[in-house]
Amino acid sequence: MGKLDYLRENVEMLKAEGTYRKLPVNHGPCANVINLNGRRVVNLSSNNYLGLANHPRLIDAAKRATEHYGVGAGSVRTIVGNQNLLEELEKILAEFKEEEAVTCFQSGLNCNIGTIQAVVSKDDLIVSDELNHASIIDGIRLSRADKAIYRHNDMEDLERILQEKRAAYRNVLIITDGVFSMDGDLAKLPEIVELAKKYDCLTYVDDAHGSGVLGRGGRGTVDHFGLNGQIDFIIGTLSKAIGVVGGYVASKKIVKEWLLHRARPLLFSTALPPAATAATIEAVKILMESEEYTEKLWENARYFKEGLKSHGFDIGKSETPITPVMIGEEAKTMEFSRELLEEGVFVSGIVYPTVPKGTGRCRVMLSASHTKEDLDFALRAFEKVGKNLGII
Repeated sequence: MGKLDYLRENVEMLKAEGTYRKLPVNHGPCANVINLNGRRVVNLSSNNYLGLANHPRLIDAAKRATEHYGVGAGSVRTIVGNQNLLEELEKILAEFKEEEAVTCFQSGLNCNIGTIQAVVSKDDLIVSDELNHASIIDGIRLSRADKAIYRHNDMEDLERILQEKRAAYRNVLIITDGVFSMDGDLAKLPEIVELAKKYDCLTYVDDAHGSGVLGRGGRGTVDHFGLNGQIDFIIGTLSKAIGVVGGYVASKKIVKEWLLHRARPLLFSTALPPAATAATIEAVKILMESEEYTEKLWENARYFKEGLKSHGFDIGKSETPITPVMIGEEAKTMEFSRELLEEGVFVSGIVYPTVPKGTGRCRVMLSASHTKEDLDFALRAFEKVGKNLGII
């Protein structure tokens, strides 16, 4: 038996279960309509919420930065990778978020695996929502803190844990997604903040799917609930609605000081490339100038959700442009995704282990870049495939 036969067996099992997939290849920009595997399809599976990933202003900013700074930062931030462009980005993001300071990382995942381990220790407890993103789970594992899991968005269960455990720890950190990426529902941030104050806890919100989407001009879930300045650690990505790459932590200034000394991705990985930094600055400026893009995103989201519901699809409990079309069984979920692609609509199937077994769904991601024609075309495809497969 070969050393890697166990992996071959695992892959064959995926094929037998109908969940094996080959990576699709996009032959152009991530837009409303893309050239996927050599054919033109309506794209309903990207995080490019505002259509900024190929915006002319961002492209121009990236070109100018590349000409001036080169293609790479060349170092970690603590040596010579901390370019003035990166300092400018952190300043404008802090202004945008209306928080004291911002620390930029190479990705949202790096934010979570770098920040959590830096701000808690073995004398602390992390209390985490059961549906938090995988990068939060990884960040918790990398820390030396104890952990407790509360039922999804169940504030009674959260308070039960705090009542039972708070007195035994130096610090307690409550962690939640702002927008839950698989279902599109929102965290109950006002109640979480209230409990944090009652039990003297720290608060941590991963707002990857809220940044650029919710709040005034896309300032995020914290702003949506009017809780500016009341969350200790706000995580956002620069790779979704912002359209580029990277992540950030919005916080008090003392948090930034500490992260620059202890967050391992900042200490051991090269800083963001100048082109990405400059493009991100331009994206934030666009959001600060107008709410045009966020308003268009929500207009498209409302239109498409109503269309799906009118056809009889179950879209779960979504409160955001993330719209899960619930299928259930894993193989049927993937079949639904494949049949949609045959009709010219790309929607990624989401199955175990990303979501619990038996809760497979095709996750629709709306964008401001979609036209009404795109959405109507996609709705017709959903109706046809849904009827063919007996889903509606």
